[in-house]
Amino acid sequence: MSVSWFNQFYKEIAESPLSAWLESLPGQIAIWQKEQLHGDFNKWVKLLGKLPKTEPSVINTKDKVEFGTADDVSEYTQKQIVGLLKQFMPWRKGPFNVHGIHIDTEWRSDWKWDRVQPHIQSLENRYVLDVGCGSGYHMWRMLGENAKMVVGADPSQLFLMQFQAIKHFNPDPRIHLLPVGVEQLPEKNAFDTVFSMGVLYHRKSPLDFLQQLKNQLRPGGELVLETLVVEGDENTVLMAGDRYAQMRNVWFLPSTDALCLWMTRLGFKHVRVVDLAKTTIEEQRATQWMDSQSLVDFLDPNDHTKTIEGYPAPLRAVIVAER
Repeated sequence: MSVSWFNQFYKEIAESPLSAWLESLPGQIAIWQKEQLHGDFNKWVKLLGKLPKTEPSVINTKDKVEFGTADDVSEYTQKQIVGLLKQFMPWRKGPFNVHGIHIDTEWRSDWKWDRVQPHIQSLENRYVLDVGCGSGYHMWRMLGENAKMVVGADPSQLFLMQFQAIKHFNPDPRIHLLPVGVEQLPEKNAFDTVFSMGVLYHRKSPLDFLQQLKNQLRPGGELVLETLVVEGDENTVLMAGDRYAQMRNVWFLPSTDALCLWMTRLGFKHVRVVDLAKTTIEEQRATQWMDSQSLVDFLDPNDHTKTIEGYPAPLRAVIVAER
C-alpha cells in the first residue's frame, strides 16, 4: 500500500515545477522503505487497510477539515472508524471531523491557522511546501485556499499514518506527505510558498535550517515561519538547559528582533512579524485522542507565565518574508 502513495506523487509532479525531484526522491524513498521503517509500520498499514470505504456527502477544507457526516454511514461503521483511528493515537494536530467523528486533538491547530492565514499571500494555484507538517492539518487548510499542490515533509511515520488515515476519506491527488526532513529534500527552488510552523526551535542549527527553507523557494516566493520566541532585543536568544516545558529537543529561542536579523542576514526580504501570541492551556491540552500530559503539566503550577523549569512560558510568533 505504501508504495502506491508515493507513486501517485511521482505521477502528479512529472509535468510540474517539481519534476526535477524525480531525479533523486524515488531512490531516497526506496531506501527509506527498505531500511528505515518503524517497527509498527506494517501493523499500521494493515489497520489503514481496514478503514471502510465511504462516500462523504460533505468535503470542507475551507474553514475546517471535515469529510462526510454521521448520516453517510451506519452506526456500526462509525464505531468501526473510531476504533481504527484510535489505534493511531496520540493525535496531536487537528481537529478533524470524519463522518460525525470529532477527532479532538491536543492542539487547536485551527486557532493557529486563523492567526496565520490573514497575513499571507493568496495560495491560489501555488505550489506549497509545509516543513514539519505533523499529521497534515494545516496542509488541508492550505488546500482549502485553492493551492495547486500541497506537499508536506515530516519524518515521523506515525504522522504519515495519521495523514493517510484522513486522506482515505478524501483521496485528493493534490496533497501528499513525504516521510523526510527538509535536509533530505532536493534544493530546486521550486515552491511558491513554504511554511514551517513549530520546527525552528527543534533544530541545533537554526541558521542552516532557515537556509534550507530558503533553498526550497523560488525567487520571490514567500516563507511563513511560526516558532517559539522570547521577549528581548536583537541580541536576545535563550538556549534552554536539559529541557524547556519538559521538551528535551529544544535548542534556541530567539527574540523576534533577533530572528528577523537572522533572516535578513540570510538574504530574506521584507521580513516582518505579523502575529505574536501566548500559548494557552485551552489551545494545547489533553483530550480523549491525546490522553497523556500536555501544556498545563509543563507550566509552573503557581505561575503560568513560567515553564516548570522557570523559563518564560511559550510565546509564539509568525514571521513572513520573501526570498
